[in-house]
Parts: sequence; structure tokens; C-alpha cells
Amino acid sequence: MNIEEFRAESHRMADRIADYFELVSSYPVKSQVQPGEILDALPQQPPAVSESMDSIMADFERIIMPGITHWQSPSFFAYFPANSSYPSVLAEMLTSALAQQGMIWETSPAATELEDRVMEWLKQIFGLPETWTGVIQDTASASTLAALLTARERATDWNVNDNGFAPEPGLRIYCSLETHSSIEKAAKIAGYGKNNLIKVAVKEDGSMDAGALEKAIGDDLHAGLKPVCVVGTLGTTGTTANDPLEEIGAICQKFNLWFHVDAAYGGTALMLPEMRHLTTGLKFADSYVFNPHKWMFTNFDCSAYFVRDTEALTRTFSILPEYLRTATRGQVKDYRDWGVALGRRFRALKLWFVIRSFGVEGLREKVRKHLDLARWLSETIENTEEFELLAPVNYSLVCFRYRPEAIADEEKLNQINQQLLQKVNQTGRLYITHTKIAGKYTLRLVIAQTYVERHHVEAAWSLIRKTASRLSI
Repeated sequence: MNIEEFRAESHRMADRIADYFELVSSYPVKSQVQPGEILDALPQQPPAVSESMDSIMADFERIIMPGITHWQSPSFFAYFPANSSYPSVLAEMLTSALAQQGMIWETSPAATELEDRVMEWLKQIFGLPETWTGVIQDTASASTLAALLTARERATDWNVNDNGFAPEPGLRIYCSLETHSSIEKAAKIAGYGKNNLIKVAVKEDGSMDAGALEKAIGDDLHAGLKPVCVVGTLGTTGTTANDPLEEIGAICQKFNLWFHVDAAYGGTALMLPEMRHLTTGLKFADSYVFNPHKWMFTNFDCSAYFVRDTEALTRTFSILPEYLRTATRGQVKDYRDWGVALGRRFRALKLWFVIRSFGVEGLREKVRKHLDLARWLSETIENTEEFELLAPVNYSLVCFRYRPEAIADEEKLNQINQQLLQKVNQTGRLYITHTKIAGKYTLRLVIAQTYVERHHVEAAWSLIRKTASRLSI
């Protein structure tokens, strides 16, 4: 492909992308293909000679599109969102074209300094502590791993980095039973071992029981173990419960433990002044993460990670081979010292585009709309006899189930709701997922897609009710 062919194809691709956004509501939200169907349609051998873009795009439409689950559909209500937006996509185009490798300032001054500035903007937008410093990681999983590694090194006076775990007693991490699975993965990768991750009991609302946390820490100290870190959550994955950060933070201060707060989804809501009360316990936090790629309309991947002690972070990750020594070292931020990866994408560009294109008030308007729609749906469910809410609606996630009056057996209700979920998703008209709350099979419907409107939520609710009424019970 030469430059003129590229110019022509890029214009066609831009039209294809715009068409996709216009037509996304017409696709089945959840892919309807069967396992292996895409694989079987792909040639077993790579092409020996060049193929035209016409041929490639024809196969994209024929083979790939049927296997796409449309996360950008306004009828996508599953998991948590992985949102895109028009300005974010435009920025991704530029990011791909510029192909920056922003590992150190020297390799891309703009990537480094734009990241520095937009992270300061985020602190202002969300009312985060002035003493924090931010860096963009790829995901909350990577941010959590960075937190646990830094906590490990601070607790051992940076001994494990040099000498391994051998002389150390069991290093303990604490989180709630509802904490995201990435915490356990990070505990394993960081060498703590999953058996040293203590999952603390939760209260009825799904939040961590601070009294149980303090007892677990005391028990471990009595047993000669070494408490290191506590992970609190704003907006748990299952039900969006909020841990009592103020109480947890005070406990961490009492025992000199690293306090990491995971607000991957819920953190975006803190841009609203009326949600700012959730930040009160953050004054105790040593590190904090939220994902603009979830609910801030910025393409995956983009995770905002903040730390109080940047020296502890960089001391944990810094390594300096000769080929990375530069004259500017010490004068600038070399972000390859701020996380696991050496190579870094220019993620700040899309965040910059999104903040400038929407404006802070435009971002707030979107988030408020989602919260309002969730309140409307939850009130509607509360007023519908055959359905019930199963968790408080803290953000824009609604947890509920179908409960026909004739059925009292919990196992039977679980089976019915599982069947309802499957049948709704098989229609292709919306996509929802589930969790279990106190053993109850729970339908999760999260309203947070960038361009969702009330009529999409009304249509989803209508389909759920109609499908439920047709179940054989």
C-alpha cells in the first residue's frame, strides 16, 4: 500500500466507522455465534501474496462482525461499560498514526508532559487530594499490582526486590469478600501468595466490615505474620457497594499499613459534587485507581492511578540500564519507572480529547443522566409486584430478580432467573449479566453506555418483563 492508497482507504475507513456508530443499535448486542464458528471460517494458512483491502474488508464483514459483542451499543447493560466516544476514537486514530513509545521523556516529551497535565486535571475534576500524583496505567489490574508491589517493598524496606521473599514472614493483604478478582491475581503475581490474601466479611449492604478487618489484622500480628496492605473499594463489581473508607483508613494508620482504594467503576461518579461525600476517607489512602475507560467515555485502555508517595512507587520499579540513561533524568518524569511496563502507549491524548470535547460540565451531564435512569428503573422495579431489588442502587447499576408469587423455593428462583437471563440475551436486543447475592441469582443491569437514552432502558425493561411472563414455571 502506498501513501495515496492509504489516503483513500483511510477515508473509506472513517466512513465505515461513522456508519458503525449510526447502525450499532441494529446489530445483536451479544454475539450470537457458537464456539469455534469464527475460527472455522478463517483459513488455516496465512496468505502467500498481498490481498486487497476490498477482500480484507469483505471478510471482516462476513467473518468478524458476526463474532463481535457490541460494547458500544446503547443496549449494552452487561458487566461494567468499556466506553468509547467520538472524540476518543479520533484521538485513537492519531495515537495509532503517531505510534509513540512513551517510556521516557526523551522518547516523547509531548506524551510525558500531556500525561502529567491531564492527571492534574483529573485531580481537580474529581476533588482528589492535592498531595497525590497521577500516572496512566493500562488497567486497574496493573494499577492494583503496582500498589501491592509498592506496599510490599515499603513494608520490607525494599528488601524483597533485592533478596526475594526468603527471610520475610508471611506478608498479609486484606480485602473484602466482594473485592474484584484482580486483587487476588495481583497478590499471586506479586509473590504474596493467594493464601496471604485475607478476605474480610461484609455487612448486609456488601461493604467491608471494619471491625472484622481490625480483628483479622490483630490475629495475624499475634500469629507472628506481617500485615502490609488493605484494599478498599468504591463500587464493588457485584453490587457497587462502598467500603467504609474512613474507618478502614484509620485502621491502616493505626497499624502503619498501605491503603489502596479501588474505584475502577465508581470513581467516575466523584466528578459530581453531590457524590463527593464518598471521597471523605480518601485522605488516608496511599494509592487510588479509577478507569476513565469504564464510565468516562474514553477508549479502553486507560486507567488513572494516583499515589501519595511517588518516591516509594518509583523506587519499587526503577531500573536503569545504560541505554536508558539520559541527560534529562531527574529533571523530568520518566514514566517507565511508574509501573510494570517499559513501553507505554500515548494514552493521555484520548483523555485530553475527551475532557476538552465534552468539557467538565458535559461529562457531568452524561453521568447524571445515567444515575437518573438507574433511579427510574429501580423505582419501577420496586413498584412491580413480580420483581424485586436485591441491592442498594449506589451508582448506575441495578441488581434485581424475577420473583413470581407462586414460587417460594430459592433454588427454583435461581433457575428461573438464569433462564430469564439466557433468553433475554439470546434475543440480541440487549445484553445483561448476573451475580449472586447471598446465594440469590441476581440480574445486573448497568446503565452507563456513552449514548444510552431513556428509551433504550425502557425497551430493555419491557423486554425483560415480557420474556419473564412467557417462562414455563
